[in-house]
Amino acid sequence: KELIRVLHVDDESSFLGLTTEFLVREDDRFEIVTDTRPEDGLDRLAVDSFDCIVSDYQMPTMTGIEFLEAVRESYPSLPFILFTGEGSEAVASDAISAGATDYLQKQTGTEQYQLLANRILNAVESYQTQYELKQYQLLVETVGDPMYILDDDGLITLANEALAEMLVCECQ
Repeated sequence: KELIRVLHVDDESSFLGLTTEFLVREDDRFEIVTDTRPEDGLDRLAVDSFDCIVSDYQMPTMTGIEFLEAVRESYPSLPFILFTGEGSEAVASDAISAGATDYLQKQTGTEQYQLLANRILNAVESYQTQYELKQYQLLVETVGDPMYILDDDGLITLANEALAEMLVCECQ
């Protein structure tokens, strides 16, 4: 059972504790690391690895969007969920435009934590799938042996550079 490391940044420490408790209850793979200041979150990101970031929007020193933009400079595809009480279409639009993976409005009740846990799991799974696909693609493209994929009719649907070069050489 692989841990899912989440960095949660929110200026309200009591809310961080509550969210941590509920997320761990939802899925015991979650390991939640918390910071009350985005700057501390950025420092932590520089020395530690995480599978996802969850951030509030309204914080004293910088907004969640500014934090997201700072994260994106070094971690362009790390899942980032804006989890905020600021529920406006403008904030949601800004978050998605800035590269947020997801946007979730804080609500009363415990259902919000189930929803947040689900969004984190989906974002991390998607990120890991994309990463593995890129690694596979890099491997296929850089290996010197010709490689190809056939469809059910025996037609080539994908070929690497080595096969293309081999076919060009043989056809000339």
